[in-house]
Amino acid sequence: MGPYLLRRLVQSALILLGVSFITFVLLYVLPADPVRQIAGRSATAATVESIRRQLGLDQPFLVQYGRYLFGLIQGDLGRSYLQKTEVAALIASRLPATLLLMAGAIVCELVLGLAMGIAAALWRGRAADQVLMTTSFVTVSAPQFVVGLLLLYVFAVWLRWFPIGGYGTFAHLVLPALTLGILGSGWYARMMRSSMIDVLRADFIRTARAKGLGRGRVVLRHALPNAILPVIAMIGIDIGIFMGGIVVVESVFGWPGIGQLAWQAIQRVDIPIIMGVTLVSACAIVIGNLLADLIAPMIDPRIRLR
Repeated sequence: MGPYLLRRLVQSALILLGVSFITFVLLYVLPADPVRQIAGRSATAATVESIRRQLGLDQPFLVQYGRYLFGLIQGDLGRSYLQKTEVAALIASRLPATLLLMAGAIVCELVLGLAMGIAAALWRGRAADQVLMTTSFVTVSAPQFVVGLLLLYVFAVWLRWFPIGGYGTFAHLVLPALTLGILGSGWYARMMRSSMIDVLRADFIRTARAKGLGRGRVVLRHALPNAILPVIAMIGIDIGIFMGGIVVVESVFGWPGIGQLAWQAIQRVDIPIIMGVTLVSACAIVIGNLLADLIAPMIDPRIRLR
C-alpha cells in the first residue's frame, strides 16, 4: 500500500503541474486583456502600462509562470485582479456551498441511476428495459437549464414546495441537487445495466442460484458489489466536474458555489481566479480517483493495489 500511495502521489503532482502549465499557456495567449478590464475603457496607454508592470504581466511567459509556480508551491493561489482578495480566500468562501451541492447531486444520481440500471438489467429485453434506457438517454441529452427551469416551475412556482433559489437550508438544496442528479443518472443507469448484465452471466451467480438463494439476495449480496466497481470509478470523475463545472445550475438556482465564481472570473478575465478554480477542480478529480481506487479493494478483495 505504501509504495502504491507514493507512486500515486508523484503521478498526481505531475498531473497538477501539467494542468497548471496548460491552463497558464491558454490564458497567456488569450486575446482578451485583463489589464484593460482593470483599467477601464477610458484609461490612457500610460495607465494601462503602469498596471501591467504592477501585475508583472509585462514579463516573459516563463518568468510569469515560474513566479506563479513558486507561489503555488507555498500554497499561494495568487490575488484576484479585480476583487483585490486572495484567491484562496475566495475559493474557501464558496467551497462549503459547492461541497454541499456536490454531495447532494451524487446521492441523487446514484439513487436514480443505480435503481434504473439494476431494474433494466433484471428486465433485459422487456418493455421496462426499453423505457428505462430511453429515459436515461433523455436525461443525458437534456440541457441543464431546461431541467432546472422545469423543476423550478413545477415544484417552486406551481406547487410551492421549495424556494425558487438561494442557499442556506435543506429546501434550497433539493432542486439544484435533483437537477444534477437527473442529468447524471442516465450515465450511471447505462453503465450499471451493462456491468450488471455481465455479472449476472458469471459462474458464481449461477452457483448462488443453484444453491437456492432468493433473487433479491443474489442481486444485492453477490451481483451488486461486483457490478458497482465501474460506477465507483465514475464517481471520482464526477467530483471534479461538480467542483467547477456546474455553472449553469448554480446560475439558475442562485447557488453561491465555485462554478459561479469561475463564470464571473471568465467574464472579467480575472486570471488568478480562473487558475485557482481550475487547479482546485483538478485536485478534486485526482483525490476522487485515488479514493475510488482505495475503496475498490474493500468491495472486491480480488483487487490488489500494487
